[in-house]
Amino acid sequence: MPQHRENAPGERVHSSPSVDAHLRAHLPHWSRDGQCIQRRYRTAGWKASVLAVGAVAHLAEAAWHHPDLTVGYDHVVVRLSTHSAGGVTDKDYELAQRIEQLLTWNPAAEPGSALEGTPQDPRHAYLPGDDPPAGAS
Repeated sequence: MPQHRENAPGERVHSSPSVDAHLRAHLPHWSRDGQCIQRRYRTAGWKASVLAVGAVAHLAEAAWHHPDLTVGYDHVVVRLSTHSAGGVTDKDYELAQRIEQLLTWNPAAEPGSALEGTPQDPRHAYLPGDDPPAGAS
């Protein structure tokens, strides 16, 4: 069970309305779930799910801020909360932004990129694209 520290230095917990506003403005595919922010990434299958988890694990370890992960055959759910502070802090926003940049990066969509990106052929599929933004119909 994560430990909770009262008034953790440098870890101001954001209010629910503030979190919702931040997500709408900066992380539209993320949503608030209680005292966490979360994002479900659709993958092309088990291999892609495991590769995505490895990428998130690298970022989390480098940041020394660790998310809760749920791994399924064709999806990965990332949940972030600063357990020591008891809610969502700037640490969560910053790590979510890094994860979002890494897992949604598509070099083929960048003008002038020498990198081709993952082929559209299903045999090579990785992360097929975004689900609709959180709260979208």
